[in-house]
Amino acid sequence: MTSSETGMPENTRGIGERLRQARIRAGLTTSEVGAKLKMPTHAIEALEREDWARIGAPVFIRGQLRSYARLMELPGNAMVESVSTPAPRPAELVPRTFTPRMQRMMEQTARRLVYVVITATIAVPVWLATRSHLDGAIDAVPLDVQSAATSPRPKGGSPDGSTRNNAAALPAPPLVASITPPLPQRAVAATDLTVSFSGESWIRLSAPDGTTVEQALVQPGQQRVFQPGQIGKAILGNAQAVSVQYRGQPLDLTPYIRANVVRFTVSSDGSLQPVDR
Repeated sequence: MTSSETGMPENTRGIGERLRQARIRAGLTTSEVGAKLKMPTHAIEALEREDWARIGAPVFIRGQLRSYARLMELPGNAMVESVSTPAPRPAELVPRTFTPRMQRMMEQTARRLVYVVITATIAVPVWLATRSHLDGAIDAVPLDVQSAATSPRPKGGSPDGSTRNNAAALPAPPLVASITPPLPQRAVAATDLTVSFSGESWIRLSAPDGTTVEQALVQPGQQRVFQPGQIGKAILGNAQAVSVQYRGQPLDLTPYIRANVVRFTVSSDGSLQPVDR
């Protein structure tokens, strides 16, 4: 069968050309297709030109091709399997941006020790001063003794005519009070942002200053753990294979997914915000 538009056999036409012709037959522009698929217009144009390098990693190319073909009612799986995409080049990682787990644990322990030392430096002198101030005894007279001492002497006397005092003088017992300062509360450890991958995913992680922390194709079963302030922006491909835990709780990624890609930024206080592009 030949195409009425090009006069060439259907199976000899490129995938991008087939998508473009299907879009024209549907009466849609690249902007309208991008709005329906929630993709940038330049990504639609790159797919039609088969400019794979402009789109990114193979996992992005396959996902966007499948979505475009499904919208145009074309066999998406067959088209994706016939695409020959370049192998992804491993990202060159800078060793200083990765902190080993043991080093992170030592740094957290050191911060807690500093907190304990500072607290002890402040609390111990206050406790000693309070104790020395209250070390002396406070004299107090019991109520029953005071009542006996202030009551009037009875009239009369003993059989021999002598008058004696019926209330004997009793020594006042000392009353000692002490105050123990409360123990300082233990420092709360900073929570981590954990990203787990159940399938192949292409990631791009940036620091708050915009420098690239990591850009690589992650294999299934791998995991990334970040401390607050280490990551400023994250782009994670193949959203169905990505799960994120924030402050120890699973995070719903629905607000952060666009075209099967997870995009979010991390603010200075550790909260996550979606990225529109």
